[in-house]
Amino acid sequence: MKIKDILKHEDLSLSFEVFPPKTDATFESVKSAIREIATLKPKFISVTYGAGGGTSKYTLEIAKGIKEKFGVPSLAHLTCVSSSREMVLERIKEIKDANIENVMALRGDIPQHLLTADRSNWDYKHAIELVKELKSIGDFCIGGACYPEVHPESPNRAEDIKHLKEKVEAGCEFLVTQMFFDNKLFYDFKEDLKKAGVNVPVIPGIMPITNAVQVARAKELSGSYIPDDLNKLVEKFGSHPDAMMQAGISFTIKQIINLYANGITHVHVYTMNKPEVARKIMEGLSDILGK
Repeated sequence: MKIKDILKHEDLSLSFEVFPPKTDATFESVKSAIREIATLKPKFISVTYGAGGGTSKYTLEIAKGIKEKFGVPSLAHLTCVSSSREMVLERIKEIKDANIENVMALRGDIPQHLLTADRSNWDYKHAIELVKELKSIGDFCIGGACYPEVHPESPNRAEDIKHLKEKVEAGCEFLVTQMFFDNKLFYDFKEDLKKAGVNVPVIPGIMPITNAVQVARAKELSGSYIPDDLNKLVEKFGSHPDAMMQAGISFTIKQIINLYANGITHVHVYTMNKPEVARKIMEGLSDILGK
């Protein structure tokens, strides 16, 4: 089932994100965790793609298994940064042959060793080029990423939204946000998109903070604003793993409830391959998800 059709439903729902193993040695343990997450029957599961192709060889296998073994629609991530057109076309063919309908088209993080490289001869410099490629090849439902707090490489919000609009006009049919911890940021972002004429569904992406290290990581990855109540929660419980897990999940549940109460019908959760986190969030929303 295509995600654009899933998002037309008016029932409240969740989807989860998982990531492939970084090494062959961890493949079975990661598959086991993903299997547990899939049995929770979210509306769909997205499978990330390694930066620079680092873990990409498992993305399609996992996405295909989620769809065929558990009957859960899957969203396969695909990045294009520093890849040749020949390589990307081969990956798209593999996705098509696997009957994966949904693709998350991303530029991807530039590998450390290429940060200062000459990019003028790269086949793909931006995600929009990958969106156009996917659109010209198959009947994919294409998703894209967006940043409620502005993309780290964009000079300002207006420029960021301009590029998002171009990506949507190229064929992107829904957007998923980077993590945020203050819902007002998302509501303001949605309003700015509306004013700019970007009318595709925008799915809020929520990251449960279940250990203190994740806060620093969130700031490092995307410059996320950390509200006072979350900072205080981490200060109070950060050195007590079980308490931090419970408090972090509680914070996430409250954040999702607020989104639902304000008319958002679908939320995407970055599970970090933790079945217990995904399960506790669904349990904490069980009656709400039934409405």
